Amino acid sequence: MAEAIGCAGGVPSAAKVIRLPGPPAMCEPRRDASARGRWRGPRTTPGEVRGQGMREDVELSDPPSGAPADPPAGALARYRPSTALEAADLERTRALAATGDPWGRSTALHVTVSALILHPPTGRVLLRWHARQGAWLQVGGHADPGESDPLAVALREGAEETGLADLRPWPPGSAAEIAHLVIVPVTPSPREPAHEHADLRFLLATGTPDAARPENPEAPLRWLSVQEAMELTGEPNVRETLARAARLLGGHRP
Repeated sequence: MAEAIGCAGGVPSAAKVIRLPGPPAMCEPRRDASARGRWRGPRTTPGEVRGQGMREDVELSDPPSGAPADPPAGALARYRPSTALEAADLERTRALAATGDPWGRSTALHVTVSALILHPPTGRVLLRWHARQGAWLQVGGHADPGESDPLAVALREGAEETGLADLRPWPPGSAAEIAHLVIVPVTPSPREPAHEHADLRFLLATGTPDAARPENPEAPLRWLSVQEAMELTGEPNVRETLARAARLLGGHRP
């Protein structure tokens, strides 16, 4: 059963609704200039399907020589793509990391980080409503000034957007490994021209799902089964992230 948190409308009748104090939560998309201005989820171009057609024989060149020994470069050096498209995205992201500043928002392509939050005992995943995209997606955003560790960015964004204080990398022992990498186009806004995000996606787990709270009434959260999340999101690349999580969940359920 799906569980909506801080969502007063737009939730299936079977869903459990947790109402929070303060202004009423909203589930309908609303464009609002009060958003923090950070990335709030990926977009794909019409008809684009990323992460489909898993392959075992993807060839990948070595990381660019002279790449800085910073966390993004290290995580990217260890990452192995699953598709030819993902391999091409990885090559572009490695080249970006080699410039020394992959996080700068002034460039047409820059790195962002996101996380799919899981509750492994029940096999559920947590999605957040992103008003700008008009979609239910994983949590995530840009690095803050001074940040360079992708996992640290994922943990901070996850805690900020969900209130969960016990987030940790998952599966156990995965350390700072990227679960999915995808370059996504971002539509222009009054503040930014069209650009691309090289999104590094992690899987994070919580043992206290009932403690999740939305950061504001217009960003409700929903606990869903993987199948429910697949049906709810309209983003093929997010479905691929969910599919990867589902395969791992299948091997770690009690």
